[in-house]
Amino acid sequence: MTRIPSLAARHPLQPSAVADDARFEPSLATAGDYIALLKPRVMSLVIFTALVGLVIAPGHIHPVLGFTALLCIAVGAGAAGALNMWYESDIDAVMERTAKRPLPSGRIGRDEALAFGIILSVFSIVTMGLMVNALAAGLLAFTIFFYAVVYTIWLKRFTPQNIVIGGAAGAFPPMIGWAAATGAIGLEPILMFLIIFFWTPPHFWALSLSRADDYARAGVPMLPVVAGAQETKRQIAIYSAVLLPVGMSPWLFGFAGAAYAALSLLGGALMVAFSMRLLRAVGQRADRVAKQLFGFSILYLFVLFAALLVERGFGLAIGRLSW
Repeated sequence: MTRIPSLAARHPLQPSAVADDARFEPSLATAGDYIALLKPRVMSLVIFTALVGLVIAPGHIHPVLGFTALLCIAVGAGAAGALNMWYESDIDAVMERTAKRPLPSGRIGRDEALAFGIILSVFSIVTMGLMVNALAAGLLAFTIFFYAVVYTIWLKRFTPQNIVIGGAAGAFPPMIGWAAATGAIGLEPILMFLIIFFWTPPHFWALSLSRADDYARAGVPMLPVVAGAQETKRQIAIYSAVLLPVGMSPWLFGFAGAAYAALSLLGGALMVAFSMRLLRAVGQRADRVAKQLFGFSILYLFVLFAALLVERGFGLAIGRLSW
């Protein structure tokens, strides 16, 4: 078996090369491989939160432009995912969770993935700028850059705070959706940004607790690897406690009603309860609780944004999307 070189042995900004002869072999990729390159699970969350920002924004937007904006956001998110997989092919190859992805398995070449990501990035940004507005296009471009360069190339390999700072990339979609509808940014999309931003650390750290060996083997300084499981649990509890009032902020600032207030309070309290259980848990029980917290965190974010969507009313949104 060919020995995989240590990540520390190469320049941190120089992605590892695959075998030179691989680029001359015919592509084994299927349509499913290219879809996987887009990270569809992440894309689905991006589309949903962007939809909420687009729908609850004040003013009018033509339905074709609204659809175009969501399409550009989805394609941009997929482009960022492809660029992430292009650069992290060395990490993915040594992690059990990601070893079967298209690049480490050899079904897609690194040059193909890079070209795919760049083409989709340019398409999404230019289309957003020409058909929607410059602010939405600028935010989309910054989001792709932040995820592909700031998070993937810089933060992830150099600091255990990678998820904290890099979480901003996943928090921009509702702001982009709002900007697409209004051509401006207000307090409400900033609050939605903050909800996702403070949700990201407990969500991903809960997952990373059960993947600490994988990250250590790949040389990625995730918090459980650098600071240990107990400190990670403590940080999860802190961020969960902060998330509770942040999650309620749309109601606190008068942008949401009683239903949202009740759901955000209950969901935030359960996030705190799960994090406190995790803080006290040890051994296999800690693994179970971490997985429960990870699963519940997805439900929590979905319910909050769904509540905003429903409470502001699909009827009102349909009325605003005038032809």
